[in-house]
Amino acid sequence: MACAAEGPIYQIGHVVADLDAAIASRLRTARIGPWLVFRGVVLEGTFRATPTAVTIDVGLAWRGDTQIELIEVKSETPSPYQRADGTPLTGIHHLAWITDDLDASVAEAKARGLAEVFSAANPGARVCYLEDPVEPGFLYEFIESEATVAMTGPAVVEAAQWDGSNPVREIG
Repeated sequence: MACAAEGPIYQIGHVVADLDAAIASRLRTARIGPWLVFRGVVLEGTFRATPTAVTIDVGLAWRGDTQIELIEVKSETPSPYQRADGTPLTGIHHLAWITDDLDASVAEAKARGLAEVFSAANPGARVCYLEDPVEPGFLYEFIESEATVAMTGPAVVEAAQWDGSNPVREIG
């Protein structure tokens, strides 16, 4: 397999202070939608080599083949979604690629000089965020998830045909 980061960017991630307000803004200003919303997503893993579990609410929408991800931090545990003092970050947070071999993609990224910041998993996915020590703060994510791959094709088609109705869909 080629390095995952050599493929197309799959996702542009943003951390937001209020997920519902951010979705409403994207709907109104850019007509990005429809949105799939997942509440109370728990990622268990390590942040800067310290065990952590972080809870987030996530909104996903597509523009073309690119997924737009909005993340609202719901827990106060250490994570890549907040500053060292615990206040949430806001703004563009990361670029992400899908990989079928997370370990190999992370090893290749580390060989290029990136440093691991956060690795985590839940029943639906394994993820790893890395950063360039020369430009800390901006993250690169690799996602290994059969569920994400399976959801993408239909979601891309639906976004391309979306008529503006049913703009927010809460998922379990």
